[in-house]
Amino acid sequence: MTIPQPTLPRGIALPDDVTRPPGRTCVMGILNVTPDSFSDGGRWADASAALHHARGMTAVGADLVDVGGESTRPGSTRIDSDEEWARIGGVVGALADSGVVVSVDTLHADTAARAARAGAAIINDVSGGMWDPAMNDAVAGSGCAYVIQHYRALPGGPGESFDYGADLVGAILERLAGQIDRALTAGVARDRIIIDPGLGFSLTSDQCREIVASMGRLTSLGYPVLIGASRKRFVAEEGPDTDATTERITRACAAAGMWGVRVHDAARNARAVRGGRAEGE
Repeated sequence: MTIPQPTLPRGIALPDDVTRPPGRTCVMGILNVTPDSFSDGGRWADASAALHHARGMTAVGADLVDVGGESTRPGSTRIDSDEEWARIGGVVGALADSGVVVSVDTLHADTAARAARAGAAIINDVSGGMWDPAMNDAVAGSGCAYVIQHYRALPGGPGESFDYGADLVGAILERLAGQIDRALTAGVARDRIIIDPGLGFSLTSDQCREIVASMGRLTSLGYPVLIGASRKRFVAEEGPDTDATTERITRACAAAGMWGVRVHDAARNARAVRGGRAEGE
């Protein structure tokens, strides 16, 4: 099967040199340039290995690559922005220079600003502007699109809570709306915002499943939605083949009109959003 050239789907304003979207769910390939990420920690920590993997993901159909230099798994060690940039800066710049659409997964405003100068198109903050008080201003001044994730706390950290009352999705949307308001007040353009419900962040496995089953409601705020289910705990609980379960969720995301999926297995999920089948099916 020939994979079409990477382009981005529906409705988000990106920097001028980034292709405008067609009408399908996009595939965001995960590139962890870290020693301690939960799924592939250390595997791509070397810059040359990271670049090779990223280019491989785009070759098999990833529309963009999400580069992260700091793990947020339970028990992970926080690092400062200088150490983070030392891990990812060369990778971000090299990928952007070669035409790859780059998202940078960071909690740090300094990293976001550096990433924008290096050519990143998207800042993906799992705290949605809540960890670093300078983040919203940094994104507003960057020209990048902005993934605002629903946030209470980092996994296993202070402030983590799983009580959402009777309406889980409604509570998440309400909190996201507040995070969006703060970003808009800082000057982030409305048409550059993407939202993420934050599967695995202050959410039990059953709550994650409930969100996946109710994805259609997530679009009610009027923003494109990114879903990051790949290889997370609730997916692993469904059986040993986490990539097969992730693919099923990707197909549900595409059917529900989600803007994008953040995944480890780019090839399998690229086939899924384009209507193809995974090998062996």
